[in-house]
Amino acid sequence: MKTSHSFPSTFPLLSAFLLPVALTLAQPPAPGRGAPPATTPQPPPAAPPAPPTPPAALAPAITGGSLPGLSDEQLADFLDGRTDFVTPETPASGLGPIFNDVSCVACHSAPTTGGASRRTVTRFGHTTNGSFDPLEALGGSLLQARAIRGVPVEVVPAAANVVSLRLTTPLFGAGLIEAIPDATIIAQSHAPKPAGIRGKVSVVTEVATGEERVGRFGWKAQQATLLAFSGDAYRNEMGITNRLFPTENAPNGNTAAIARFIKPTGVDDAIDPLTGRGDIDRVAIYMRLLAPPPSTPARGTAVRGAQIFASIACAACHLPAMTTGQNAIAALSEQRVELYSDLLLHDMGSLGDGIAQGSASTTEMRTAPLWGLRARPVWLHDGRARTIDEAIRAHDGEAANARSAYVQLNTADRQSLLDFLNTL
Repeated sequence: MKTSHSFPSTFPLLSAFLLPVALTLAQPPAPGRGAPPATTPQPPPAAPPAPPTPPAALAPAITGGSLPGLSDEQLADFLDGRTDFVTPETPASGLGPIFNDVSCVACHSAPTTGGASRRTVTRFGHTTNGSFDPLEALGGSLLQARAIRGVPVEVVPAAANVVSLRLTTPLFGAGLIEAIPDATIIAQSHAPKPAGIRGKVSVVTEVATGEERVGRFGWKAQQATLLAFSGDAYRNEMGITNRLFPTENAPNGNTAAIARFIKPTGVDDAIDPLTGRGDIDRVAIYMRLLAPPPSTPARGTAVRGAQIFASIACAACHLPAMTTGQNAIAALSEQRVELYSDLLLHDMGSLGDGIAQGSASTTEMRTAPLWGLRARPVWLHDGRARTIDEAIRAHDGEAANARSAYVQLNTADRQSLLDFLNTL
């Protein structure tokens, strides 16, 4: 339930509102459209596509269903939230004035609703002597690449000397990740680790409460809860303002450009007086109740691969499991979460994206959970890796020793490790 922007009565229907994407997100901006200097770090050219390692035999399919054991009311809430997740927004429901797509599922769709995709968004900023400026006054650090008719399309400003792509992340099992206590993640940051590996807790201010919490969602662990994650995505990806993020984005910070065409009548995502929920609440509930991706037991060479995964210190950051705390939702309470992540920030050296955000520096990234790895279309934060092998070989910084150990494995052991990863 939303309030709508007011539009001139002569505006045509939705199909005429949506402008084409302003730039191809998988490539640097074209010259003359605010392209950064030639020295800007960019992802290396993609290698010729290689056949991916085949998934483990009989690996169960990811269905995008709900957690097991939900009550009838919880299941109804899950389905209600899923409806909002897949329903396209329109200018009448608050879409825009600038945005990246019209629905959550437009980006979270592979291999099914709630998953990842090949879609990327563009981040930009300016770094001087190691100090990062997100260029907020010029619309940074997130580029919104589309606009409703009559509003200028945002471009990467000439002042930017850092441009990076970020891939859509899967949401399966997000509620279990949310239910891991802050103290558990903090304790993991203090646990003994192999030489060269540290790990840092992302401390963020939870927008709904003002409390300091441990961040765990997003490539930079920049959000602590699914409600904040939902509100951020609604405002920044679809242009739907909400009670947590009430300010409209303007193309490159040009508020006059949106004032001429749109007169905001208030927050777009209005609260339903009957339920006390808006779209961001319903979608947060859907993500909270979304089942984790199933794995298949390691058999044959994958058993040896699991041992190698631990022996070369992959498990130091990709921690196989953590446990949730007590939770009002029984399906989330005291559950083993086999996510293969410590949810900490690690310095990834050259694999960092060059963007500082929240507690994360330009080279720090959250350890990406590996569950559901086999079902992703591409890998790494910018989608540069076409195979899991490529993704491992691109690791750097705190992961450099583990990468070197992987490269030095003999062919059979390396394949065993890949066989294990394809059970996840």
